Amino acid sequence: EDEGKGRQMPAHYGSKKLNFVTISSPLGTQIPQAVGAAYAFKRLPNNQRAVITYFGEGAASEGDAHAAFNFAATLDCPVMLFCRNNGFAISTPSKEQYRGDGIAGRAAGYGIAALRFDGTDIFAVYNATKMAREYVLKNNKPIVMEAMQYRISHHSTSDDSTAYRPAEDLEIWNTTEHPISKLKAYMKQRGWFDEAAEEANVKAVRKQVLAQISQSEKIPKADWRETFQDVYHEMPQHLREQMKQMEEHIEQYKEHYPLKDFKN
Repeated sequence: EDEGKGRQMPAHYGSKKLNFVTISSPLGTQIPQAVGAAYAFKRLPNNQRAVITYFGEGAASEGDAHAAFNFAATLDCPVMLFCRNNGFAISTPSKEQYRGDGIAGRAAGYGIAALRFDGTDIFAVYNATKMAREYVLKNNKPIVMEAMQYRISHHSTSDDSTAYRPAEDLEIWNTTEHPISKLKAYMKQRGWFDEAAEEANVKAVRKQVLAQISQSEKIPKADWRETFQDVYHEMPQHLREQMKQMEEHIEQYKEHYPLKDFKN
């Protein structure tokens, strides 16, 4: 029931209400879009809005990233170019991706300010983002942000990260340097952490998620005809012909399709 009509990958959501542009799979495409949005905001009278876009160091190797950086610099756009450098992109260690000083190191070549910080420290990330937002709005200029992190898990179910890094390297990042563990240790040290409340919260959230899954599974899938829609403002002739062929095919072989699971 999301605005993407369930066509996207599971984590690719968006929200107009929250000013959150829908995530898409192609690497780097969101970066020039963010710069364009920031330029549009800049041209509004008394603008108090900035844009932030997130991407990995792997996406920073795409041509889109370089074009976006240059447009952001030359058009003086209030945009935060936030790179989450987890060291491995999809399955390529950063030492094989570039020879320079990370992503923040590229900023000077475009005439852009840069901030590099510990991406596993929630306070560092919060304060860097706050500082960056103040900078881009005050100066109407972009900033490159680089959060240094470590990808603990495999990139996907088809990725075996032990092929390009030793499994023992994960130990410290999964314990001492894990961002949740670090925050928990900090809160415990100051007497702010309540184990009982944490346990109750985990149980409550699990119950809520399972209830939502159960509810969502009962919602019929979208009308299959939507496969042909929302690409063109007016459906072209060749798609109309394909949809008609599909309608005739399904009518003829409907007993072989789970039509009851789909909206009409």
